Amino acid sequence: MSLAAEQRELRDDVLNGFQLSRQLESVWRTPSGFLGALMSVDHKIIGRRYIITAFAFLLLGGVLAVLMRIQLAQPESTFLSADKYNQIFTMHGSTMMFLFAVPVMEAFAVYLVPLMVGTRNIAFPRLNAFSYWMFLFGGCFLWISFAVNVGPDVGWFAYVPLSSLQYTPTKRPDVWAQMITFTEVAALAVSVEVVVTVFKLRAPGMTLDRIPLFVWAMLVTSFLVMFAMPSIMVASTSLILDRLVNTRFYDPSSGGHPLLWQHLFWFFGHPEVYIIFIPGTGMVSAILGTFARRPVIGYPIVILSLIATGLLSFGLWVHHMFVTGLPQLGAGLFTASSMLIAVPSGLQIFCWIATLWDGRPVYRTPLLFVIGFIVIFVIGGLSGVMVASVPIDTQVHDTYFVVAHFHYVLIGGAVFPLIGAVYYWFPKITGRMLSEKLGRWNFWLAFIGFNVAFFPMHILGLIGMPRRVYTYTADMDWAHLNLLSSAGALVFALSFALLLVNAIYSLRKGALAGDNPWDASTLEWATTSPPPPQNFDRIPVVKHRDPLWADNESLPVVGGLSADKREVLLTSLAEAEPQIREASPEPSLWPLLTAIATTIFFIGSIFTPWAVLWGTPPMAVTLIGWFWPSGAKEDEE
Repeated sequence: MSLAAEQRELRDDVLNGFQLSRQLESVWRTPSGFLGALMSVDHKIIGRRYIITAFAFLLLGGVLAVLMRIQLAQPESTFLSADKYNQIFTMHGSTMMFLFAVPVMEAFAVYLVPLMVGTRNIAFPRLNAFSYWMFLFGGCFLWISFAVNVGPDVGWFAYVPLSSLQYTPTKRPDVWAQMITFTEVAALAVSVEVVVTVFKLRAPGMTLDRIPLFVWAMLVTSFLVMFAMPSIMVASTSLILDRLVNTRFYDPSSGGHPLLWQHLFWFFGHPEVYIIFIPGTGMVSAILGTFARRPVIGYPIVILSLIATGLLSFGLWVHHMFVTGLPQLGAGLFTASSMLIAVPSGLQIFCWIATLWDGRPVYRTPLLFVIGFIVIFVIGGLSGVMVASVPIDTQVHDTYFVVAHFHYVLIGGAVFPLIGAVYYWFPKITGRMLSEKLGRWNFWLAFIGFNVAFFPMHILGLIGMPRRVYTYTADMDWAHLNLLSSAGALVFALSFALLLVNAIYSLRKGALAGDNPWDASTLEWATTSPPPPQNFDRIPVVKHRDPLWADNESLPVVGGLSADKREVLLTSLAEAEPQIREASPEPSLWPLLTAIATTIFFIGSIFTPWAVLWGTPPMAVTLIGWFWPSGAKEDEE
């Protein structure tokens, strides 16, 4: 930038606090009106949309779970037909895994990571907007298909040859496979944004050993997404090609192999468990430190455990395939790695327990959910070590024991920390406090309902009840435990209804939160609740791992960013030293238009190969419009 331009520019270090705040709000705010909302590139607005949409899909998937439990509560029930049950359990699994669990964790990252690292927006904000629209359109595509009786019915794993054209000649597997493409494009986009934000947009002084543990968790998760999800995109695209243009990737008569699908799917599928779990551990660390009133013990151990968990997660996928006839040596190696991954998770649990032991715990609702997480996840982890053993897995494979195990891991390891995070960060996002009384009821209903619903499934599996069956006969002696499990599921569902009531009530009449109602230590609590469009009037300088506890009077800040245009500060990777001022993109319709063109391309391609031809020009036009230079001075320089 030229000297003359710098002299004309309005800088944030020449305005007083009130003037600066007003000026920055006018520069960073989203345009008003419906069109302005569609143009938004504010990470907080997009993060809120992600969170609300993901929870909407959670409610839809939860309703399906209740329907399944009603069907299985009694033997020989006719509440659901076999076809409808197959659709419902496929939709339940697909919704929970692809439309809720992964997106909601990335949603919290989209909202919180820029605030926690002290910057004004996420990296690549227009890509962020595009990712949300792709996620929304992919979810709507799946559920509209289900509403018109074209919902997938081949399981959330879509094993071949069942999902091949020979055995399922309808469009149902195509809908499932293309939904995968939508959600993985969205997830990959968010992962790139998070990695670049953490590496290059941290506040000055936030060295690698001062990054909050939640941000570390999301950084590791983002790398997992980038390395794992291309595998499932290759698998689902190959399935579409087999079904639509007569390729033979999974046809053994032409050189393909059905096990190729399982290898590709589970190479993604098991890291996905940790893509869901690792953000939960970051939430636990954030909540635990605040309510234990001390920093989490073993900060380096927790970080190394996160990284080790991420690396080891890529060496576990074959334990889903122990009964497929693989070589015994390979099965033994994957048994060892499946047991080894319990070590870093155990280290984190010991660090959390030590933090509670050495701290002065304040038992508010977020901490209750964290304690519930520890109890439930330990049970899930113990059953995980069991199914890592080939002899045990051979006996319980495809039984309700496995259903119990993965629900203990995923709900205990992700949903309980997530609900705790909702209670913890709801004041920051909305400016209102959730009801503590309703929150405690919420916790106990969830904790009791979950265990009553899923613990009996261990026993059902051990006495032989297979998973994925829509009914059973009365002489199998499974009725009493299934009825108990269904009753627990209804109580568990009631806890989410109570959470919804609490959120709606608190949005209207909840107590005002203030900037830092929990007296927390990280940077998102250094700004107002909810944060202004610019996040921070002046970028904070970080001198400690817990900056708000170390500098409880006022944070040091750095000046020099423009006050009359959108700018962010880029810093060095390791030491977070200021390097350069970078323009941040303005609101734009192009991400939405590109997402619409891409949606037409994706959906059209499962009906005719010609869609690839006539769907490409609209995508090209929208991408050209997106990246066309604006003519601003910084573009020329």
